[in-house]
Amino acid sequence: MGNFFLLSKKRKAVKRWVVGIWSYFVFINIVIAQVSTINDILYQRGPFSRKDSLRGALTLLRSCYDVLFYDLFVKVNIPEQSISGSNTIIYKVITEFERIQIDLFSQLEIDSILYHHQKLLFTREHNAVFIQFPFSQVTGIIDTFTVYYHGKPNVAQNPPWQGGFIWEKDKNGRPWVGVACQGHGASSWWPLKDHLSDEPDNGMRITINVPQSLMCVSNGVLVGQEDYEDGTTSFEWRVHAPINSYNVTLNIGDYVHFSDTLQGVLGILHLDFYVLSYHLEKAKKHFAQVKPLLHCFEKYLGPYPFYEDGYALVETPYWGMEHQGAIAYGNEFKNNNFGFDFIIVHESGHEWFGNHISIGDNADLWVHEAFTTYAEAIYVECVHGKEKALEYLQTQRKKINNQAAIQGPYEVNFDAWPDADMYYKGSWMLHTLRTIIADDALWWRALRKMYDVFRGGNVKGQRVRLWFSQFFNIELSSFFSQYLDFREIPILEYRLQKKANGDYTFSFRFQAQAPNFQMPIDVLLNGEKKRFWATTEWQAQNLSLTSEKDFTIDTENYLILTQKLK
Repeated sequence: MGNFFLLSKKRKAVKRWVVGIWSYFVFINIVIAQVSTINDILYQRGPFSRKDSLRGALTLLRSCYDVLFYDLFVKVNIPEQSISGSNTIIYKVITEFERIQIDLFSQLEIDSILYHHQKLLFTREHNAVFIQFPFSQVTGIIDTFTVYYHGKPNVAQNPPWQGGFIWEKDKNGRPWVGVACQGHGASSWWPLKDHLSDEPDNGMRITINVPQSLMCVSNGVLVGQEDYEDGTTSFEWRVHAPINSYNVTLNIGDYVHFSDTLQGVLGILHLDFYVLSYHLEKAKKHFAQVKPLLHCFEKYLGPYPFYEDGYALVETPYWGMEHQGAIAYGNEFKNNNFGFDFIIVHESGHEWFGNHISIGDNADLWVHEAFTTYAEAIYVECVHGKEKALEYLQTQRKKINNQAAIQGPYEVNFDAWPDADMYYKGSWMLHTLRTIIADDALWWRALRKMYDVFRGGNVKGQRVRLWFSQFFNIELSSFFSQYLDFREIPILEYRLQKKANGDYTFSFRFQAQAPNFQMPIDVLLNGEKKRFWATTEWQAQNLSLTSEKDFTIDTENYLILTQKLK
């Protein structure tokens, strides 16, 4: 190729042009890489290690098999703050293998791994466990192995944000134990394929052994309990639906139980409540808000996703968590200024977004949190009307910090966001989208349709972005990119200049980081709303105004900033 460019001066010039362009792109990539590195350092987005990749990447050692069912048994030793037990994994071979990866934190010791009464060889690297089978596992077969283990799990330092076991006592001095492990990882307390992309197709059985004086509440339906001569009781729970690994939980305490039923859109939904014995009467009154809440969500979001497993709310020694079918509640029976307990509303909303519509990589956690936080406003609108919901949204807006991008990096189990923008900024992104659509009936159809399209599976954030563009038939890629991939929100720059004839010229453009960003803006002119589509290029419109006081840009329904230029 080099000799070709030496044939003529003209061709030499072409070569210099190509090399120049190539050098330019190399330079741009270096700058982008440096900026990305700076952002990674500032917002703890790297550098990432082999340990991160082992946890976050869906390698061939994980994708080669599909988990069908977990049968988990855990004996909890409260005085020693230790656990022991086993997990039987029923799996289907997707591609032939002799070696696979499961996950279990290194401080928990594996006693043995049995396959048809034969001990399997295994090695460990960080929190990953590599199992060697005696012969190739043939594509399509269904088989099983069991992992036996014991040890002391991590103690949660700030649950549920910094996860692990919570070893507390209630006000009567009785043990009160829980576990919350989102981000931290289910493999912090039991062995499994700890990747969000693979939920057990047929659910799981969870059996927890505790002292007889205490009760254990886990996910799903309580199918039985058995007392033993050693003074312990095993509680057996059955989850019939697929379940996120971080949603699997246990709650041990001096619990009492009461129940109710809801006439839902799919029939009778069983409601179960587990609270400390001395909170029974308070809980019966406070938890009455659950039924209207579920009616609202079924109206706007779709049927409650887990009729077979029912709905349960469990009092916990930490604030709350969306544990599927065993929602953790620790807000001390307090309502906010809008008359509801936002922990009940938010964590219940996760049954739709997070537990039913689930992501396959932690980088897309905004799909869980943005929609669920917006669901709080949906509840307010359902009960009190749209104006009150807008008022509630303004309280969320005040909590937006814009410190870092909401979208995280893939395949490293990223969990280091510096703020709560995936919640509040994510909610406002959705409210802004609703404003863009300007058709509430169509908006509610979109949310309801989303339930059917992504139900019961793992979805990528990019797929959600694309689906909304397709559903509304609007190009929304730059819109989602601006609010998710960049920390900044768009700034509408504008000028309002009076002309000699008394009219005004309105010039405007967006300052935005997303390529080809465009979005409508709504302006009140003499009390009437008019819409303009703004891009990153300057545009101008002639306006007939009595005075500048009759000109207002709607910033109450769009997550934007405005800057008036001279």
